[in-house]
Parts: sequence; C-alpha cells; structure tokens
Amino acid sequence: MIDLTEKVVLVTGAGRGIGAAIVRAVVRLGGRAVLHDIAATGNAATVQKELGPDKCHVIGGDLADGASVPDIWARAVAWRGHVDVLVNNAGIYESADVDHDFTKWSASWHRTLEVNLVAPGHFCREAIRHFKTRGGGIIVNLASRAAFRGDDADYMHYAASKAGIVAMTRTIARHFGRQGITAFAIAPGFVRTDLNRDFFARFGVEGAIKDIPLGEVAEPEDIANTVVFLASGLARHATGTTIDINGASYVR
Repeated sequence: MIDLTEKVVLVTGAGRGIGAAIVRAVVRLGGRAVLHDIAATGNAATVQKELGPDKCHVIGGDLADGASVPDIWARAVAWRGHVDVLVNNAGIYESADVDHDFTKWSASWHRTLEVNLVAPGHFCREAIRHFKTRGGGIIVNLASRAAFRGDDADYMHYAASKAGIVAMTRTIARHFGRQGITAFAIAPGFVRTDLNRDFFARFGVEGAIKDIPLGEVAEPEDIANTVVFLASGLARHATGTTIDINGASYVR
C-alpha cells in the first residue's frame, strides 16, 4: 500500500489539471502538499480550501522569472521545515509558427524554455542541495511523449524543452544516487486538461483518441497515481527511468 504519511511534497503548477490531481492524491495518502501556482489565489486557493491549510500550503510565483525559484523553494521548506519530494509539473504549451516574425518566434522559445526547462532545473538544484543535507530525497519531473517522438511543427520548442527534462533527470539519477537522491521522469501523451484545450477545440477529443490504441484520453488522475507511487520510495531502483503514460500511442 502506498503511504505518504508525513512526507512533504512540493508540486509546481498545481492549481488545476495534473498538478491539482497530484496534490489531492498526496493528501489522500497521508502526505502534506506544497501547492505552487502562478498566484496563491484563484484555483490554488480553492484546492487549499478543499483539502485544508494544515494539509495543503499554497505558494505563488511566476516561473517565467527563474530568479523566483530559490524564494519559492525556501518558502516551501519553511512550512514544515523540510521537503521530501519535488514534483516539477508546471509547464506551458504555446505555438511558435516558423512563419511568425522572428521577435514573436524568439519570445515564445525563450518563454517556453524558461518555464518548462530552466525553472525545473533551478528547482532540481535547490532540491539536490536540500536532499544532500537530509540523506536523500525524490524528484519527479513531468516530461512528455513529445520528448521522444517530437511534436507538431508549431511546438518544436515544447518538444525540445521536454527532451531536456528527460536528459536532466537521467543526469541527476546517475550522479546523485549515492547521496540517496532518486529522480524519475513521466512522459504523458494527451491528458484531459486545459493544456490541450486548443487542440481539443480544433479537433475534438476524438482527434486525440484516433491515435491512442487504448481508445481513450488519459485523465489527470492517471498521472497522479504514478507520481505518488514514485514519491512513496517503492521504486528506488527505477531511478533514472522515464515512465510513458500515453495509451500506447507511442511505444519505445
């Protein structure tokens, strides 16, 4: 049985979708969740009210500004005096057409890489330094099917950012395992969240399902269930691996 009793789990981008599902799963299994979102109000505050302030602590901060990460981490640690698990979930998914003017194209690349790769890298740095003082810890990074098979032409930068997440996760696992630090990546395909809102609006959910042999789009809870399993410490020797959650739409 998965037991997260007294574990403190920091989840970034957790006001809704996959992140909120992870927070709920952590609390349901006895853990304490630090819910990060771009603001401490709105969706984040709603989730905290649902779960209770003793079980869910909210921190706001814009990850487009990487300099905000050390402060977010410090506030997360201050809540209970430590963090046991880092879940890098926050991400953006915006198009960058090769025919856009260069300024718009470049801005989208920089923003996507900052939020999807640079900020998670900063969080991993903070986590590694903290975990080394505590005899270990767990990092779970959200990648994507796009890291391996690529994405549509307008989302090259998204695919590149997620491939970077996979490489970073493997590097952490290889070089910090002896300090008791394990690291995992999860690579979802289509998940029924607002991140895929534009695709669903253009092509419908059926547009995604046609390429999924399982015949259904994943739900946020499918990702959350895997995250809490990894956060439990029951899969230590799987460190460095990437778990695909895509209904067999891309099999490696």
